[in-house]
Amino acid sequence: MVSEHARAWSRSVRVDPPVGRPYGAGMAITKVQLFSLAVSDQDRSRHFYVDTLGFELVADTPIAPDQRWVQVRPPGAETSITLVTWFDTMLPGTTKGTVLETDDLEADVASLGKRGVAIDGGIQEMPWGRFATFDDPDGNGIVLQETTPV
Repeated sequence: MVSEHARAWSRSVRVDPPVGRPYGAGMAITKVQLFSLAVSDQDRSRHFYVDTLGFELVADTPIAPDQRWVQVRPPGAETSITLVTWFDTMLPGTTKGTVLETDDLEADVASLGKRGVAIDGGIQEMPWGRFATFDDPDGNGIVLQETTPV
């Protein structure tokens, strides 16, 4: 049974005729394709993300004089990261909280340690799972987490 409040709301909502959804409600967005991460040196960052973290290199293409499109992603992932140097409003080292999911946090933390990556504070336990944090070469903060299955 629909409440009187729900009926009143549904009468007051304007509908976007082309897509049949209320204005301000969900859109046709289906995924996060990529996000840009400010770095100071694309070669150093490419090495870190590909050789240290094991990401796939999606693209490394010149796009303008002295500019390259460097795109990386975790193996098999849909979302990728562009390593950018050309946005004046994006400063290298200012992004914090990029979360990467792993199926084996302890093994990945040990592997990162062998590759010279400093893990800040070791592995932390939370009710939802475990995580460890570290920085890329520019100081962008990364969270490596292993979520507890529900």
